[in-house]
Amino acid sequence: MKEASQLPSAEPQSEVRRYLLAPMRSDDVPEVAQVERRCFTNPWPESAYYRELREPDRNYYIVLRWQVSPSDVEPEPAVSGGTLARLLRMARPRASTQPVVGFAGMWVIYGEAHVTTIAVAPEHRRLGLGEVLFLTLISEAMRRGAEFVTLEVRVSNVAAQSLYAKYGFTRRGVRPRYYSDNAEDAYIMTSPPLRDPNYRQHLLQLRDQLLARLAAEGIEILEEAA
Repeated sequence: MKEASQLPSAEPQSEVRRYLLAPMRSDDVPEVAQVERRCFTNPWPESAYYRELREPDRNYYIVLRWQVSPSDVEPEPAVSGGTLARLLRMARPRASTQPVVGFAGMWVIYGEAHVTTIAVAPEHRRLGLGEVLFLTLISEAMRRGAEFVTLEVRVSNVAAQSLYAKYGFTRRGVRPRYYSDNAEDAYIMTSPPLRDPNYRQHLLQLRDQLLARLAAEGIEILEEAA
């Protein structure tokens, strides 16, 4: 899995910071590529994202846009659905040029969800936004009926490993020289069974903790309505 390295981030702001979570579209790819080049030393070519987006039944990609103003969206009542209650308020966007500051994606094939990439722009890190993206992937994997989630993580990326462990992921192996930029090994990490009632309850608790953290940071997350 591609993952952003840990870099210094901006201090939280006192005013409300709004972000819009939306499905990745072809028009988003150039912006995603710009963010990726800032986060990774071995970014995907843009053609890889266009190819991934052509198979929405097997792939799931999302983007996070920064600071959507009230004039850009029309909030709608949240709608409960899926295995997890809605994390986000719904919003119907108008024309917006708010920049992409994060993205994530996964494959869902034969009952397995595999996280392929997750990144947040350096100046928007350490605010819980990467966790928003990660929890959204897990929730979508559950909605699609996946049995578990897997991913790779650099052996040196202790911060990312800590987040994944918080969500119950455990090491299941090593991929030697997995990362092409420096031949670093990757740990293979896997979630508990997604259908386990105890794990689902744990996810709900983590969701509530994340919502409290976002509120404390003055962050509001909106989700694009279908």
